[in-house]
Amino acid sequence: MDRLSNTVRPYAWGSTTAIPDLLGVAPTGEPQAEMWMGDHPGAPSRVVRADGEQPLPALIAADPERMLGPAAVARFGPRLPFLLKLIAAGSPLSLQVHPDLAQAREGYAAEERAGVPVDAPHRNYKDPNHKPELLCALTPFEGLCGFRTPDETADLLAALDVDSLKPYVDLLHAHPREAALREVLTAVLTADPADMAATVHEAAAACTRLGGAHAPYAVLAHHFPGDPGVLAAMLLNHVRLQPGEAIHLGAGVPHAYIGGLGVEIMANSDNVLRCGLTPKHIDVPELLRVVRFEADDPTVLRPEASPSGEELYETPADEFRLSRYVRPEGAAPVDITATTPQILLATAGSPVADGIRLGPGESVFVPAGEKVELSGSGTVFRATVVA
Repeated sequence: MDRLSNTVRPYAWGSTTAIPDLLGVAPTGEPQAEMWMGDHPGAPSRVVRADGEQPLPALIAADPERMLGPAAVARFGPRLPFLLKLIAAGSPLSLQVHPDLAQAREGYAAEERAGVPVDAPHRNYKDPNHKPELLCALTPFEGLCGFRTPDETADLLAALDVDSLKPYVDLLHAHPREAALREVLTAVLTADPADMAATVHEAAAACTRLGGAHAPYAVLAHHFPGDPGVLAAMLLNHVRLQPGEAIHLGAGVPHAYIGGLGVEIMANSDNVLRCGLTPKHIDVPELLRVVRFEADDPTVLRPEASPSGEELYETPADEFRLSRYVRPEGAAPVDITATTPQILLATAGSPVADGIRLGPGESVFVPAGEKVELSGSGTVFRATVVA
């Protein structure tokens, strides 16, 4: 088992204080958006040893079956199947969606054949993998997730009393519902930019005036004035998570995070198709191919403790399994040895993993099959693979 040294990514939307406050260090004044834990090439972790730090991907590559276990290697290949993050949103992220596995493989292969550089700003598929993800709130966390029913969105838009939105209201009352959602999202993203900017400005002013359920969209418009993504966001469910609550985001589900600090885990991928709230590339035809136009209430996950004290967040994903231990003072040690690789992340207190004391924001990598006992008090998130 090794202590990890992890990279914090300074995306513009990141909070300047949330991750430093958790780590107990002084803010730099720059945004600190995500701390990555894993072997993703974008920001791989390093293991801390007496002779210095070594890249986790190199250690895995040198002996993948020992580090990951034969079953994980046979199923997912010689790399860690998941990426664990601390995510701190100080302002809204782009409205986005992730492909399923077949779409990712097809899109990646097509862009490879076309010779699109993997770091090109207009490239959609950075890798041939899907990206299901789970976010667990550490503080109150606000976001958008999945389509609300068209009738609900029609009522939300009608209340704004903006003439240029009335055709969308009529479309949302049409049937079938999936076709209505597709038609409205397509219309919003393909409208004349100047006309759409004027509509968004007028809608934002109405949202500010009305407040209540409209207030979040005024916030989005403040950060992204005139962006059609503000109207696209109004098609989605507004979600507020309390600490310990989580939400799972599957393929094709449009979503965006607005603000808060959380633990996020996902399949080891960086594939994102954007719908708006961003200056970055938006490929509308490819986006519409990937989005699932299914209206549903988002399911907020609340874990239940097992006899061992482990609280599991159930998802259909195989690449990752996220649970936590909330350990009071005097709690008996618990054996958490597994046949799969693990990353343990402390978020509160001073728990101990086989003699390594972890402060908030500190983590360790545990190779498959290596004995590990958890003791001490505090909160620990346990990331591993479905066995």
